[in-house]
Amino acid sequence: MIRVSESGENEPRSSKGAAAEAGLLLIDIGNSHVGMATWVSGKRGTAVHLPNDPIEPVVGRLVGLWNGLPTSGPRVAVVSSVCPPMMKRLEPMCEARGIGSILLIGRDIDPPIRADVREPDKVGTDRLCNAAAAFAKLRQACVVADFGTAVTIDLVADNNYFMGGTIMPGIALAARALHEHTAQLPLVEVGTPTGTIGKDTVEAIRNGIFAMMVGALRETTERLATEIGKWPPLIVTGGNARDIAGGCDFVDHVLPDLCLDGLVIAYLNAAARCDQGHEQA
Repeated sequence: MIRVSESGENEPRSSKGAAAEAGLLLIDIGNSHVGMATWVSGKRGTAVHLPNDPIEPVVGRLVGLWNGLPTSGPRVAVVSSVCPPMMKRLEPMCEARGIGSILLIGRDIDPPIRADVREPDKVGTDRLCNAAAAFAKLRQACVVADFGTAVTIDLVADNNYFMGGTIMPGIALAARALHEHTAQLPLVEVGTPTGTIGKDTVEAIRNGIFAMMVGALRETTERLATEIGKWPPLIVTGGNARDIAGGCDFVDHVLPDLCLDGLVIAYLNAAARCDQGHEQA
């Protein structure tokens, strides 16, 4: 059984004053795409996803979302990034176009959940945001699987601690690896297979990669369940979440943009700590 500390303080704390009225621009910088949305009056807007390259459309959409935030209260951009080169390019371009108060998780504000791992500072902030948002929705131990460029399958404990998990190549990355490291296999867009037996090379690759993903998800979840002594709810998120969930019967929730919700939790927690500091002073 996994042992963790008995107390955790990762729940979103109530915010007062400016934090409650803030308009947030939420930015999730991945290895291949940028996810973005606004958060106003306690509600997150519809998420938008754009490829990292070219960068100009990304900046343009972010500026549009920023300019659409209410100006009656503070405006803040809250960012998770697992691609430092993209962050390094994007931040000055956003600042030059008028996006101010950029807060990067891990640099400017703390992650939204505590991590019981060997090196907490090296855990991807997307994984931590996913975990915090998942626990905030379910309020119990759960498994969070993020199907993006890479696939991460992580455990959140009953006391709201991130416990770690597994990392493996994502669907598109696996397909590209087959194509680039073989002489004749084509590059295949996987999606959801329509059958089990591949009748040609493309079908065989599509079915194989999809089965690998579903099998890894099931096996990892079973192993994590064995560790904690019960079967936890399973949430899938990320760009390929709906495809994966459509091909298996053991997924409990499909929430494609958990990371953006975790950014809100990180901001509200930071704002609450700031409020407490002012009160104590």
